Amino acid sequence: MEKTAKGLKVGLMVGLMTLMASPAFARSISLKEAGPALWVFVIIGAVIILLQLIPAAILFFSFIGTATTMAFKKEKKVEEEVVLPSVEPVAVKK
Repeated sequence: MEKTAKGLKVGLMVGLMTLMASPAFARSISLKEAGPALWVFVIIGAVIILLQLIPAAILFFSFIGTATTMAFKKEKKVEEEVVLPSVEPVAVKK
């Protein structure tokens, strides 16, 4: 029941988005009457989006460095020595 309801909702949303994206409902956007507030908003938004590239680049190159180091690193074979508890000789009386 829930799957069919979700499926109908998704189908309705896809249909409405397709309808709204059709040329019949398309309107041209005119920026002739746009005030300076719109341009300030657009510029500040662009700066915020561009500032997000800095940590993205740091994370990306860190990932690339880690991946290449792991791929090309020669593993050193470590010999493990197992130390068994030693049994000391005990004097037995007869």
